Amino acid sequence: MLRRKRSQIRDYKAESALFSRRALVAFVGIIFMMGLLILNLYNIQVNQYQDYETRSNDNRIKVVPIAPNRGLIYDRKGRLLAENRPVFNLELTPEKIKNMDATIAALQDILPISDERVESFEKDRRRTRRFKSVPLLTQLSQEQVAIFSVQQHKFPGVEVTANLKRFYPYGDVLTHVIGYVSRINDRDMQRLIREEKASNYQATRDIGKLGIERYYEDMLHGTAGYQEVEVNSRGRVIRTLKYVPPKPGKDIVLNLDIDLQLYVHKLLDGHRGSAVVLDPADNGVLAMVSSPSYDPNDFVHGISSKGYNALLNDPDRPLVNRATLGIYPPASTIKPFIAVAALDEGVITPKTVRNDPGYWRIPNSKTRPFRDWLRWGHGKVDVKKSIEESVDTFYYQIAYDLGIDRISDWMMRFGFGDYTGIDIHEESKANMPTREWKQARHRTPWYQGDTIPVGIGQGYWTATPMQIAKATSVLVHRGEVIAPHLLRSTIENGEEFNSQELSPIETYPPIQGVATSYWNIAEEGMRLANHGKKGTARRAFAKLGYSSAGKSGTAQVFSLKEDEEYNADEIPEHLRDHALFTGYAPINDPEVIVTIVLENAGGGSTNGAPVVRRIFDHIILDEEKEAQQ
Repeated sequence: MLRRKRSQIRDYKAESALFSRRALVAFVGIIFMMGLLILNLYNIQVNQYQDYETRSNDNRIKVVPIAPNRGLIYDRKGRLLAENRPVFNLELTPEKIKNMDATIAALQDILPISDERVESFEKDRRRTRRFKSVPLLTQLSQEQVAIFSVQQHKFPGVEVTANLKRFYPYGDVLTHVIGYVSRINDRDMQRLIREEKASNYQATRDIGKLGIERYYEDMLHGTAGYQEVEVNSRGRVIRTLKYVPPKPGKDIVLNLDIDLQLYVHKLLDGHRGSAVVLDPADNGVLAMVSSPSYDPNDFVHGISSKGYNALLNDPDRPLVNRATLGIYPPASTIKPFIAVAALDEGVITPKTVRNDPGYWRIPNSKTRPFRDWLRWGHGKVDVKKSIEESVDTFYYQIAYDLGIDRISDWMMRFGFGDYTGIDIHEESKANMPTREWKQARHRTPWYQGDTIPVGIGQGYWTATPMQIAKATSVLVHRGEVIAPHLLRSTIENGEEFNSQELSPIETYPPIQGVATSYWNIAEEGMRLANHGKKGTARRAFAKLGYSSAGKSGTAQVFSLKEDEEYNADEIPEHLRDHALFTGYAPINDPEVIVTIVLENAGGGSTNGAPVVRRIFDHIILDEEKEAQQ
């Protein structure tokens, strides 16, 4: 018995010792784990405090970008050409509306809300948080706003909001100059990212797509602002912590005169063609019209696929800016420029006289002759008469003597075959042919017969109306080459219209070394073309109260066969000749340069010159009347 008790006592002591050891190990483990926990808490609360504070603020504080107001566009006299107008939208906040279906049905009773629009609204609502408003109807008229405002008390959670949208008060008159803005698409966003400008457009919906709106986008857009707001776990704004206002875009002033633009647009209405009017003082663009055109306001709010396809498939091509993208043979409008080149190169002299029998043939050649527009010829012809009567054979010989290398070199100095420098992106270089160009394009060498029609602005030579106008200005300025430009000045936000920062004028290397007498001969030939006894445009400029200089051109759309006569009444309209005319007035102190192209209208002296005469009269005579008053 005693032995059993002793054994039990030994077992008890062993178990007690084992328990103590285990308790000690457990206590040490607890202390170790507590140490690790305290160390980790210290690391989080002290060492990583800044990181977690930043993460917390990111969840609590949001930066909301604010779009700047777009700069306005004025004409040279301060009249608005592009403005920002409020657009009213009907928006619903779901969490404030008890019965959405009943509310929408009641709204349909007083406003024209289609079922398709309701379906679109439902899709937007499912993607939007309940406390944020969703537009149900956009672009409300003033009458619709008034109708809803009277009954707004019946619709809790429904309100009319307003935001600014671009508006072009002159519609299709200025589309090809001003362009338009429209919603930013994926291509625009990729470009903004590539140019590192995307952050400035986070709150902006529209961007310039064409014309001035696109070319001066950075200037017109401005700088985005932002506000820091505190939000709860659901994203609802609790309060505003910081507000940085956006910086509006600059207002810009164009060289355009909207009265003149409207007048020229009316003259071209119903015709396919274009007109460019420059101020000789600095080559500012007073008017640039392309007809037909389209209303840019349709694109601001998003044109329908049907509407866009109608414009795209219109045979009159209203989407094309004919003033800078229309390419035509420059025809006889280039004869004064060719004459200057020939005089300076010594191919002809001021006293050169040649007989014109009505045709010209390459020397020692049996090829068919090149015909003059006057079948029986002009008789004895000197340089001035060649311009006055537009004698083709005189320039066939000049082209033959100069050769394509010298012709292309000289005409490129006048600005052909290159961009004019006009401040819009929509421009074509057209084509000033060279040997290298033909080899690359047609895989054939340049033949002597290719040069001859180039001498009268035909063959492979094409030009835009803007290029012809710029070349005319080179003659007016006696070799000085100035880019035509639309931008006149800029206005910082809040400044008066008269406080303008004038834009710099881009110039090119001048045509140097040409004798003044050679420029004068070309000018005298153009004067005779308008006022001479046999001038091609004498009828259009008869009884003019001031002096003018001009040159007509008739551009062939297709080539006639040998001994075939041109008869406009017997061919389709789209194959008829284009009418061209370029000129300036008054001669002694030019106030205006005008270049016009009327597609498939016939002779330039018959159809183009009268339009130019009316533009001259409108500018020169009307300004004199205003000065007298």
